[in-house]
Parts: sequence; structure tokens; C-alpha cells
Amino acid sequence: MFHPRHIWVLTKRSAAAWVDDYASSMGAALAYYTLFAIAPLLIIAIAAAGLVFGQQAARGEIVAQIQGLIGREGAIAVQGLLKSANDPARNLFATMVSIITLLIGATTVFAELQSDLDRIWRVPAPAKANGIWTLLRTHLLSFGLVLGLGFLMLVSLLLSAAIAAFGKWSSLFFEGWETLLNALNFSISFVITTLLFAMIYKFTPRARIAWRDVWVGAAVTAILFEVGKFLIGLYLGKTSVASGFGAAGSLVVLLVWVYFSAQIFLLGAEFTWVYAHEYGSKAAPLEQKSVTMVPSRSAGVNDKKRMGSAR
Repeated sequence: MFHPRHIWVLTKRSAAAWVDDYASSMGAALAYYTLFAIAPLLIIAIAAAGLVFGQQAARGEIVAQIQGLIGREGAIAVQGLLKSANDPARNLFATMVSIITLLIGATTVFAELQSDLDRIWRVPAPAKANGIWTLLRTHLLSFGLVLGLGFLMLVSLLLSAAIAAFGKWSSLFFEGWETLLNALNFSISFVITTLLFAMIYKFTPRARIAWRDVWVGAAVTAILFEVGKFLIGLYLGKTSVASGFGAAGSLVVLLVWVYFSAQIFLLGAEFTWVYAHEYGSKAAPLEQKSVTMVPSRSAGVNDKKRMGSAR
């Protein structure tokens, strides 16, 4: 039976694993690559949503949702990225080069994700890839995941728009529906966020991870993400991060938000790893818990951390 004390055990060991894996450094690299992937990800989502709403309406709705997440300064930075990516004044050659650059940027962040999750799950380093086809296959697989995430963003946008439209219609006939619809919108957003994290945790690392471990980890990460959104927004709203960097302030705000989000994602991945070995598919039988050792997190770090302390 799951005891409340186990929550403390999972929390403590997840935090220790996060420190042992130098997640702060991994998150910095992930945030850097994500800055280059934001524009192509949003372009894919806008292109898909534009088939239903039209390009301008889709762009406005997505930017509005981003502003709700990271504030006005961050939304300005995203708008600048989208404008640069869609500048029609460039010649055909420059446009083609830009498209290729966008695709590489969109897939590179998932290569970094795979490297980070492989480290968390202690996956042996693969043999160095040789040949153009191996490289293309890697990028195509990553781009497929990009399309999947873009589809989830589209579904979220469609459902949010449908709920907003229903709310405007129902407010003419029923009072007090706004709170209920906001709760419904939050629930849908939470489910889609959980699905997004589950896809990444399951299919990105080169490790066999049971779905029951993935769902628990993804749900916990989604909760952490919702709490983190509030805390990050509070931090950015109460501090003068943007004003201290002048013209680059909007980009710095976006980078800060992406960095903290990356830390939440990696902490959720560490929680999934710990949960799988403590209570999930990789947990040792009860009679072996007193001698089971946690696999080493990285070379020379906590090589003899015990997995099963006395409950």
C-alpha cells in the first residue's frame, strides 16, 4: 500500500538524482537549443491551426496563450521570432536555407532531449553514427516527434477555442458558467500536457520504460509544470529581468522561462526513474530491498547509494 511517507522518499531521492546528474547544466543546454526550436514548432502549429482558423487568427490565439504563460515580454520575443521566420522579403535561396535551418533547429532540441534522458536512465552511449542515411533517419524520427507535439498543440488550441466560443454563447442564457468552463479548460490543458510529457518520456530515450511508470511520471511532471508556471510568472512579474538587458530584455525573459521549464522537465524525468526503481516496474521484490543498490547516476557519483532503505 502506498504510504504518504513514500512521497517524501520519492521527493528526496528525485532531488538527489537531479543533483547527481548535473541537471542544471543539462537544462542550460536544453534551453539553448529550445530557443532555436520554438519558432519552427510554432510555425508547424500555426500552419495546422491556420487550416481551421486562418493564419492570422491562429497566430493571434497562440501568441495570446504564450503571453498567458510567460507574460508580455516573452510574447514579444516569440512574435519577433515568428516574424523573422516568415519574412517574405527574402529571396528564394535565403528562404530555402532558412527552412533547412528551422528543421535542423527543431530536431536538434530532441537530440538533446534524448541525450539527457539516456543519461538519466543510464543508457550506454551508442556507437558513433556513420553515414548520411543514419543522420537523416535520426532527424526524421525527431521531426516525427515534432509533428506529434505540433498536433497536440493544435488539439489544445481547437479545444480552447471551442470552450471559449461555447462560453460566450452560454453566458447569454446561463450565469455562473465561467468558473466551470475555466475549470474544464484547465483540465483539458492538464491532460494534454500529461500526454505530451508521456510521449517524450516513453519514446525519446533509448530505454524500455513501462507505460505505468511513464504515466505516473508524466502526471507528476504536469503538476510540477502547472505549479512552476505560476511561480515563474510570479518571479518574472515581480522582478525587473527584462529592463536590465535593454533591447534584449524580451529574449532574456523567454530564455529564463525556458530554462526553468527545462529544470521542471528534468526533475520530472528523475522522478520517473526513481519511481520505476522504487515502486514501479523495476522495483526489487520486498525481500531483496534491503540489499538492492541504486544504479550509479554518473561516473564517480553516488556509486553506492542504497535503493531500498527500511520502510
